[in-house]
Amino acid sequence: MRWMWIDRILELEPAKRMVAIKNVTLAEEHLHDHFPTQVIDGETHSALPIMPACFIIEGMAQTAGILVGHASNFQEKVILAKITKAELRRDVIPGDTIRYEAVIDRLDPLGASTTGTISVFDHSCGSWTEIGDIELFFSHVDQNRAGVEFPEENFVFGSNFEALLSASNLPNL
Repeated sequence: MRWMWIDRILELEPAKRMVAIKNVTLAEEHLHDHFPTQVIDGETHSALPIMPACFIIEGMAQTAGILVGHASNFQEKVILAKITKAELRRDVIPGDTIRYEAVIDRLDPLGASTTGTISVFDHSCGSWTEIGDIELFFSHVDQNRAGVEFPEENFVFGSNFEALLSASNLPNL
């Protein structure tokens, strides 16, 4: 996994629920291109850096994917198979903290279905505001029906995820 879209795991109820956060900062290069200063009809419009929705969805997929992988002690190769629903009701900007809460709705040998909520911390009042809902399906690729063989190494949960799990200092990890 090249990109990490979560910074810390806050809570884990094995095979049930996980909460992770992501701090959005101007130090992230992708924000400078989304959306840069523009000149339209000779008028200069200031840059408007926002977190792309696809990266917010990926953050939820990583959160839910870790939860699903953890349920089998990371023995299964877990991949995102389908996004059933992804609704975001507001933009996320530098200075925001995103909270991902993932819940396993169904877990079996072939994979899992999860639901999740996305919230943003409002620093002015010190509370979380829910901004989105996501439903995701994951597949255990070793249990695929096509009979396709995959490498033995777990290509999703690599050393970056191991470091993240270790740094979280949760008793269940």
